[in-house]
Amino acid sequence: MSEIRRPARARYMVWLGMGALSVVALSALAQDGPTPAVDAAEQIQSDQLGLWTLFRQSFDFFSVVLIIGSIAAVALIVRTFIEVRAGVIMPRKRTGRLIDLIEHGRIDDAKAFVRRDDSFVGSVLRSAMRESGRGRAAMREAGELAASDQAARWFRKIELLNIIGNLGPLVGLAGTVWGMIIAFTSLGVADGQAGPADLSLGISKALFHTLIGLVLAIPCLLTFGIYRGVVDRICTRAMVESARLIELLPAGDARKGPEKSA
Repeated sequence: MSEIRRPARARYMVWLGMGALSVVALSALAQDGPTPAVDAAEQIQSDQLGLWTLFRQSFDFFSVVLIIGSIAAVALIVRTFIEVRAGVIMPRKRTGRLIDLIEHGRIDDAKAFVRRDDSFVGSVLRSAMRESGRGRAAMREAGELAASDQAARWFRKIELLNIIGNLGPLVGLAGTVWGMIIAFTSLGVADGQAGPADLSLGISKALFHTLIGLVLAIPCLLTFGIYRGVVDRICTRAMVESARLIELLPAGDARKGPEKSA
């Protein structure tokens, strides 16, 4: 498993770095890029309606939280694409090799193989083989516990996407409420003399937090929904294959209970 994780981590860091550089480059272009000559009023209106301008005007604590959540979401989505797949959870070659050893009765070779195999099936069989001297029931129980642990481990890898996806809109809504409070406080300070243009701009800044939260939540929840089904399908198949192989393993007779003292 370590042989797979090292290149996966390297690709993950490269892709994340490229994504960060792309965001910085696009931000610089949006801020400093040349603009065609337009009427002054149109330029002011365009500046007020631009996403980058609204982002800068709406920048506050909630924006920082949403930016951190977006970076974490990108990293988790990239990691999910790389790691959560059948080739890592249940590698075809290693699983096939293990099946071949057990079906041909080469149990010692299979035991040596699972000591180096950290895949789903290998981990389950390793736990079951440790209990072979206690009988078939003990092997099944150990295998079931190991399978549950492996399935939970893979579901935990995508659970953070669900958490970020659900918290993103709530943080955005909190930022919107805070912005509305500030806008109406300013209206009160001005003795109600603020014009519709001033209020509309302030409200648009406040609602921008909600927009960022939704943009953060949609890819997270979409990826989580898709990969939850992927993890469930692969782990179920691995559980079935592991249970079948456990039944093929030799099991010693269950030992008698502890000897009673004379």
